Amino acid sequence: MSEPSNFFPLHASRCRGPISRRSFLEFGALGLLGLGMSDVLRAESVAKAAGKKVREKSVIFIWLPGGMSHLESYDMKPDAPSEYRGSFSPIKTNVPGIEVCELFPRHAKIADKFNIIRSVCHEFADHGGGHKRFLTGRMPATPTGFVNDAPAVTSIISKKLTRADQPMPATVLGVDGGRQAIDIFSFGAAYLGASTTPFVVAGDPSAPDFKVQNIGLTPDMQTRLDDRVHLLGGIDRLKRDADTSGLMGAMDEFSQRAFHMLTSPKVQAAFDLSREPEKLRERYGRSAYGQRGIMARRLVEAGTRFVSMVWENPFPGGQIPQNCCYNWDSHAVNCHMFDDSRWRMPVYDQALTALIEDIYDRGLDKDVMVIATGEFGRTPKISTAVGTQTKVTQPGRDHWPNAMSMLVTGGGMRTGQIIGATNARGEHPVERQFSPNDLWATVYRHLGIDYDDSFPDHQGRPMPILPFGSPIEEILPVG
Repeated sequence: MSEPSNFFPLHASRCRGPISRRSFLEFGALGLLGLGMSDVLRAESVAKAAGKKVREKSVIFIWLPGGMSHLESYDMKPDAPSEYRGSFSPIKTNVPGIEVCELFPRHAKIADKFNIIRSVCHEFADHGGGHKRFLTGRMPATPTGFVNDAPAVTSIISKKLTRADQPMPATVLGVDGGRQAIDIFSFGAAYLGASTTPFVVAGDPSAPDFKVQNIGLTPDMQTRLDDRVHLLGGIDRLKRDADTSGLMGAMDEFSQRAFHMLTSPKVQAAFDLSREPEKLRERYGRSAYGQRGIMARRLVEAGTRFVSMVWENPFPGGQIPQNCCYNWDSHAVNCHMFDDSRWRMPVYDQALTALIEDIYDRGLDKDVMVIATGEFGRTPKISTAVGTQTKVTQPGRDHWPNAMSMLVTGGGMRTGQIIGATNARGEHPVERQFSPNDLWATVYRHLGIDYDDSFPDHQGRPMPILPFGSPIEEILPVG
């Protein structure tokens, strides 16, 4: 995801965001429901003590690296000048007033089951800065590069929610083969340590020969397990050899817990997509997007609390069309963005709507929150350049953190809403401006994490989980 030679920086930004702790905004968002974070946690504790079954909340986070264009998806501007509006038209959905791109016909049939947020923004136009800003909820020390100086939300969730008696990893990250290094997408742990990084599953789950290799050893495990164990071909053999060699006694507490996760039948079953009906797998689509969607649903059902699935190349085993791009980075030098959209968007449409319907069909919509977003939007004004692959002039859009759209559903929220708005050309929010921190405040609240808690950094200074931000009122649970 390197920058093209014609990348231009944003010299002005309209997204200033909050700069202080949540104060009266917190009262406004949470007070309307009569429940603050401590009240939510207390209510869950009382319910558990009374013997009432309380299903643990979880999140499926669909990450779209490169940044999906809001103007070709969820915030179309058909009345804007031609150099802004693009090639596609909006279509009506089953909710009056909600329109989506014509490439999303399946979205249109289930708009009553999701919300679109159109007014999230931040100030980091580089992929690295955008990833760090979005995935940590903090202003990164440097505007470029993918190595975090603050822990990603995945590490915070792992630190807060990992339990010794839980065989499933608290957080899981699904990526294409060769993309599993923790710093490729800024999922690093910073001062929380490598043991809190996600459990990584690399490869294309739509491939006929796909196998979860050791169910994704974390970087911490790779440094602790010797090469012989790390390279064992099968999980059963791994467990048998470890028991007979006395290796278990040489591991520290974390590695033993991770090792038991690797060898647990429950964990193996959760990652086994062959247990799903063929009809359902076809409904999701035989793509990396679709099969990662099924895996995400299986993992939250099994007890994983936060599943991040990276949707880059929809068909990693095949050849990318010459006029298309590996991920969502639709610069003109990378792809003909409208041809790329025709290739990519239907796969996204099928996979994401299948996941949403599956969550609802299984009665998981109260407990599982689903989020689909990239690190930023794309420039409202279309640019042209000679494509690196095609060698012809073609259209594209560059990086634009000043406005972006995302889809959210589940978590007991009211759905069928458009939240926030941008101006007539999609340049910046004009209603309900949010930062990524407001999304994470909502997620932490859903998971029962008090985001006012703190962790010590490398110098021992207390670092709050979230330095600012308030839950998004419209997507807080109802009833």
